[in-house]
Amino acid sequence: MAEDLSTVEQPGRPVGDDGVVPTLAELVALRATAQGRRPRRVRHVSAGQSPSPLRGRGMEYAESREYTAGDDARHIDWRLTARTGRAHTKLFQAERERLSLVVADTAPALYFGTRTRFKSVQAARAGAVAAWRAVGEGDRVAALRGSLREPPVPPAGGARGALRVLDALVRWYARPPDEDAGLTVALDHAARVLRPGARLLVLADAGSLQDIPRSRWTGLALHADVTVVLLTDPLETAPPHARLAFEAGRQRVELDLAAAAQRQRWHERFVAPLDAMLAELPGRGVRVRTLASDMASDAWLQPQPTGADS
Repeated sequence: MAEDLSTVEQPGRPVGDDGVVPTLAELVALRATAQGRRPRRVRHVSAGQSPSPLRGRGMEYAESREYTAGDDARHIDWRLTARTGRAHTKLFQAERERLSLVVADTAPALYFGTRTRFKSVQAARAGAVAAWRAVGEGDRVAALRGSLREPPVPPAGGARGALRVLDALVRWYARPPDEDAGLTVALDHAARVLRPGARLLVLADAGSLQDIPRSRWTGLALHADVTVVLLTDPLETAPPHARLAFEAGRQRVELDLAAAAQRQRWHERFVAPLDAMLAELPGRGVRVRTLASDMASDAWLQPQPTGADS
């Protein structure tokens, strides 16, 4: 069976920048979609309570001080208490700007599509929705991919931060990068960037997740709010009962997807990895969404009736 579907024959497939290559203009235009779900911020309030810029006590340790009546017993610094003989309480930095990190899988399997747009373009659009949503909520936003040469997009807030991420998504998803170290390396980078309480969005093909130890996800979810968006194409998840022609390298391959044995192999290649991630990752504290290439690019923000919500 042809493994490289990036060159699958797709009669009627859009060409140029229409669903094949993401454009900065279309990612910028998603700002209204991403932020339109939030209630508009009231700039002038004459009376009543105002929202605090603080997001809670935070999770990053700041210092310890001697215990005083009323302190939360869960925050006692037991090591310092044992060393000094006096009870001490840990203090944490108040969280003002949360980090939202977008991790982009750039595996070749993403540069493919039969409906509306390529999976890579959908990934760029989903990342743009996340970036605009994050800065709309006051977060700093950053992005990275699995590369040993290209540094991450550094965290920044506001439209400037979002545009940096969008520019990177356009470059990464215009075509497969010459150098791709894989999603495992990307998550290594992410672990060094993330801070307690951060939000992590992983845009990936389900096949890219198979080699990542499940315990890795548990570790990430312990300190961050982790969402994985699995990019799919309708041909992968619901192939027609017909003969289809593919190109693998310079070879032409025909698959009879009406045959039971061939459909089973197709299922094992494209559907089984997806089902495995949907079944296993929520138990690791990871929110999982599927996003087909013909769906609205912000559909992953909504709960899905698949049991994927953690």
